[in-house]
Amino acid sequence: MKKFPVRNLKVVLLLVLFFATSCGTAGKNFDESLYENIATGTTSQKEIHSMFGTPFKKGVQNGFSVWTYEYNYYNSLGNNIMKDMVIVFDQRGIVKSHQMMTNQAESIGRQ
Repeated sequence: MKKFPVRNLKVVLLLVLFFATSCGTAGKNFDESLYENIATGTTSQKEIHSMFGTPFKKGVQNGFSVWTYEYNYYNSLGNNIMKDMVIVFDQRGIVKSHQMMTNQAESIGRQ
């Protein structure tokens, strides 16, 4: 029977440790506490941009401009953070509708 080299065992253990503690992100973090400052029919695109910065995605839905702010942080230990904010603007560039979704319980109570 062939012996497993110690060097190979160290490599395997390092790989297991790396994947067990790995994490990843998508999007750009934003301050969700500012969400309560958004007023439908009043807040402009310029004001949204100054509060949250450049959106993660821009698009058009039913002829209206849509900005999406997204931040997802994944950790193999289970401390995931997911938050998405979608803002729809009317033809004048004023907020027509908006919504925020998150898995952070402390953020939900503020909305």
